[in-house]
This record gives sequence, structure tokens and C-alpha cells, in this order.
Amino acid sequence: MVIRDLTLAGLNKEQLLNLHYTMLLMRHFEEKAAEGYTLGKIGGFLHLYTGQEAVGSGVNLALEPNDVVISSYREHGHALAKGVDPNALMAELYGRASGVSKGRGGSMHIFSKEHKLFGGYAIVAAQLPIACGYALSAKLLKENFVTVVYFGDGAVDEGAFHEALNLATVWQLPVVFVCENNLYSMGMAVERAWAVSSLEPRAKAYAMDFEQVNGMNALDVFQAAQKAVKRARETSRPTLIEAKTYRFRGHSMADPTAYRSKEEAEQWRQTSDPIVLFENALREAGIANTEDFKKNDDRALQIAAKAVEFADSSPLPDLQSLTEDIMVDPTGAIAWRRPR
Repeated sequence: MVIRDLTLAGLNKEQLLNLHYTMLLMRHFEEKAAEGYTLGKIGGFLHLYTGQEAVGSGVNLALEPNDVVISSYREHGHALAKGVDPNALMAELYGRASGVSKGRGGSMHIFSKEHKLFGGYAIVAAQLPIACGYALSAKLLKENFVTVVYFGDGAVDEGAFHEALNLATVWQLPVVFVCENNLYSMGMAVERAWAVSSLEPRAKAYAMDFEQVNGMNALDVFQAAQKAVKRARETSRPTLIEAKTYRFRGHSMADPTAYRSKEEAEQWRQTSDPIVLFENALREAGIANTEDFKKNDDRALQIAAKAVEFADSSPLPDLQSLTEDIMVDPTGAIAWRRPR
């Protein structure tokens, strides 16, 4: 009897189930983070990735470990996909010393040199020119890594977006721009803010390769990212990917989402949940079944719960460490002056 080696998008069962697990870990981690915020254990702002899991997981699957990722303040999912320890990530949200940034960055400033995740940027579109800088360094130093930069639809109206795309084409940089278009820039519907229905004209304005994908379909995202990453690595040409997605929660935990109806959000949940869509695709292809999905779900839920326990039991940063990791001028040319 011959057993077929079933694949989808060129991925085998193990790869596909790992992709499924990554999305579930993102979902359960964010649900636990939302609980922590509600209980007052997470301060500041908290921007959750719920509903957008197919984008970060799909793109990351196309990357090599040495590839660089830069993101916005909605970066928890990207950090998990990149391999950042969920314990250290949750501890960072809790402001604990064991956090990935020692409790100093919080939700919007996740950074891990080990995993090539270089932010977490709170200023809208600020990460885009920085991504060009990383990509330029790869080219100048002849290092074969690709830079991927994530941003929301609200960032495309900032000058930094246009500057970055122009530089990337002029200098032929190995960078992939991934716009996670969740249809709302904070509370402004994209259809009311954009004069065009997609980012294709903006990509063409800078002679850049472009692809729009269904951001609720992890395999569509993976295949688009795979082509873009290969293009960047082999020809040093940039690409703009627009992933049409939808956030199930508000812009942040402080957002009451009065600008959209409950019926709209519920319809997206019922018909376009990226995890359910992916499970259906695996089921229909005969690659995985309900038992496989439950194993992944139980594992992801357990890991997320342990991350909360770890964060809860971790110490707060010592006051004496306040001046550690502060950049100073080693020449002494810049002296600190007491404010008058």
C-alpha cells in the first residue's frame, strides 16, 4: 500500500501543524494578555493581534532564522512566531525583570537580539525607514539576510512610508514591506481614508513589486511571502505585500470600537476566523483531523497559562537597575547638566 505524502502549498504535515500551533499560541497568548490587562496587571496600552494570526505566522514561515523582523506596537504575535519565549514575553507585558526587555519596554517595545526581532515601535511608521537601514547593512556588509517590516494601514499615509519605499527601490534593498490592512486605522475606516482600494498604485509609484493577499488565509500569506523573500534574497529587490485582514478586538484594550457594529465583527469571527479556515483546509486535504487540532490547542493553551504564572511570580525590576543599559557618550564630550 502506497501512502501519499500529502502537502499544501509545498508544506508537509509537520510544517502545516506547526503553522497551526503558532496561530493557536498567538490566540491564547493574547487572550491571557487581555485577562491580565483587565485585572490591572498590565499597564499602559495593549494592542492585541487577535484575528490577524495568519499574517505573522504565514510570513514567518517563509523566513530563515537570521532574517530580521521589525514591527509596530501590535507585535506580540510576530515575537511568538519568531521564537521569543512566551514566558519572557508575558513577563515583559507585566513589567517584570524577567521580561524579554527586562520589563522596560512593555507591550509596545518588544525587542530580542537573539531572535532578530528589532522592535516594537510605538510611533506610527517609524519602523519603516529603520527597516531600510537594516536592509542596507545587509547589502553593504554582504550578509544574506532579509528584513521584513510589519505595519498597519494607518502607516501608509505617513511620510515615512513613502520615504522608505522610495529608498528601498532606489538602493535596491532586500526588504519586504508587509501592510496588515485590518480595515481600520484606529477608528477610521480605510474606505473613508483612502482614495484607492488597494496599495498597488503606491507600490507602482515607486516601481516596486506588489501583491495583495487574503490575510485571513495563512497559506496565501505564506506563498506571497515566500516569493517576496526569495526575490529580496536573490535579487535584492523590495516588495510590498498588502494582507487584507481584520482585528477581532479594538485598536487597543482601551478602544470601545464604537465606529463599527457588533454584527460586523461577529460576522468576521463566524466566517473568516483564520484558525478555523486553516483547520478546514487541512481537513479537506486529508492532512489533519480534529484530534490533531485538539493536541495543538491544548498545548498552546497550556503554554499561555504557564506564561501568566511565570509573569505573576517574576520580580519587578530593582530600582538600582534604573541606570543600566543607558546609552552614554564614552568620550565624555556630552556632559549631563542638572536642570535649572
